[in-house]
Amino acid sequence: MRVIVLTGTGDKAFCSGADLNPKAGTFGFDYANPMTAYANLLRAARRTTVPVVGRINGHCLAGGMGLLALCDMSVAARPAKFGLPEVKVGVFPMQVAALLQATVPPRRFAEMCYTGEFISASEAMEWGLVNYVCDPEELDAKVAWLVGRVADKSPTAIRRGKHALNSMAGMTTDQAIAFMEAQVGLLPLTEDAKEGMAAFAEKRPPVWTGR
Repeated sequence: MRVIVLTGTGDKAFCSGADLNPKAGTFGFDYANPMTAYANLLRAARRTTVPVVGRINGHCLAGGMGLLALCDMSVAARPAKFGLPEVKVGVFPMQVAALLQATVPPRRFAEMCYTGEFISASEAMEWGLVNYVCDPEELDAKVAWLVGRVADKSPTAIRRGKHALNSMAGMTTDQAIAFMEAQVGLLPLTEDAKEGMAAFAEKRPPVWTGR
């Protein structure tokens, strides 16, 4: 597996969040268990060493914004709306904030959380939530183009690189420098690194083994 593409069914919504009907039991937590299913999903996604590309085919709201935040890159259809409307119903995007606050500039994130208002796909791109915006009929082609730019690169370099970037999150600058300093010496030991440098010297396309 080289790339994971995360999307929604149809063209109306990527993910519009949890069911807010009181009978749905969305907020019926098991207080004997410190972890929720949604939080475990976010944890699992953060642990993967495969790049995740979001295909934002429609509205991305509330919990859907958390799914967007776990994507490494994303492409959005132009009609899509983005937002954290939780305050409109008396709750707050607690779990989403754990990931999203590192993606959006602080004042923009505060605006999304405290107003609950939606923003357009173009604004989402300006705010750093998505990489590209296109018309709905161009969405598949744009996603395929982005995936192709990842899939032809060294899977080993990407695997180790994503692990390093995730591990570095939350470190101080000195800790991050020391951690990355140790990572540099490991990369040339992989088959992909040896093949990549040989291919560069021989002016030919590399043949990746993923090892």
